[in-house]
Amino acid sequence: MSTSVRVRFAPSPTGPLHIGGVRTALFNYLFAKKHNGTFVLRIEDTDQNRYVEGAEDYIISALNWCHIPYDEGPGKEGDCGPYRQSERKSMYKQYALDLIEKGAAYYAFDTAQELQTARENAEAKKETFIYNHNNRNDFTNSLTLSSYEVKERINRGDDYVIRFKPELKTLHMFDEIRKGIEIDTSLIDDKVLFKSDGMPTYHLANVVDDHDMKISHVIRGEEWLPSMALHVLLYESFGWERPKFAHLPLILKPTGKGKLSKRDGDKMGFSVFPLEWKDPKSGEISTGFKQDGFLPETMINILAFLGWNPGTEQEIFSLDELVQAFSLDKVNSSGAK
Repeated sequence: MSTSVRVRFAPSPTGPLHIGGVRTALFNYLFAKKHNGTFVLRIEDTDQNRYVEGAEDYIISALNWCHIPYDEGPGKEGDCGPYRQSERKSMYKQYALDLIEKGAAYYAFDTAQELQTARENAEAKKETFIYNHNNRNDFTNSLTLSSYEVKERINRGDDYVIRFKPELKTLHMFDEIRKGIEIDTSLIDDKVLFKSDGMPTYHLANVVDDHDMKISHVIRGEEWLPSMALHVLLYESFGWERPKFAHLPLILKPTGKGKLSKRDGDKMGFSVFPLEWKDPKSGEISTGFKQDGFLPETMINILAFLGWNPGTEQEIFSLDELVQAFSLDKVNSSGAK
């Protein structure tokens, strides 16, 4: 991996960009600019069922209005494109097959009905069903079938998924905000990496794209912390150098209980979006900070202080001053109201 700093903001176009997403984009932007690095926008649109018309344009308009434009991404092609996952989908299967070759993944032919029965059996015993090292040999997969049977099923057109086979060990990880983390990998399930519809799951696509786009630091929301161990194991299985990880604290409701949502803003009379959004299906209009009369500089100043503190008395910063002052070691690990 090169020593240059490359970070990415990778939203899904499933609706308008929430201020939590803007704050994640902002912290990536500040970190990139502080280190003369590159800020990449990647649109994670593999889930076509949840795709919302106009959401990608909204994301780009919101970043531009906030004065945190991306250096590489849709419409600003660099050497690591394309920057929409849907335009990269032909490449993911080969990576999943590479993991099978390495013994780090396997074909699974279990039907939805078989998995449902296994779930019901576990529930009857008051257990939670997890497909992992404890029971993978009880199922119909390439670990229990002969290579001839596997080939025959694939040639016949049987549905299959490709599942990850995590190495069993104590995994030592480091988060730039939360510091040292240890996890027993026997607790991780055999996640599906490649689905029967020919699309990768989020986990495979995310790791492959971050590697291919030479991302040096993955700065993302705390909700992805539980996925960190799986992603680190995938990097190790591919034999790739892992990026540095930093998981940002959540933006909480004003009461401090739970993650801030659009409904909280509606109830309490404030916006949770940078710009006005009109839902293409319902026609419902949600107000934005811009329409409420806020300057982008004001909104950025507010968001910067949600989870970060420069450690000085200064409260009003220009964007350039934020770039100079920003560092990940001043980001808090607890949620910000």
